Amino acid sequence: MLEILFAVLMFMIFGKILIFALKAAWGLMHILLTVVFLPLILIGMVMAGLMYLALPILIIVGLFALFGGAKA
Repeated sequence: MLEILFAVLMFMIFGKILIFALKAAWGLMHILLTVVFLPLILIGMVMAGLMYLALPILIIVGLFALFGGAKA
């Protein structure tokens, strides 16, 4: 009986830790994508001659950041 109680409580605790780890990983990936990879992709597109595609993406992302960003 105690083994079942121990197993249930262990799954509850490690389940909460797993959910927290997934939320933290999502937050870190979001920051990494927006701060590092998006500028690198846009610079790479411009260097590859895709300015006609990079400029509208930059404008859309800029407008979203200006008007539709996260509320603090």
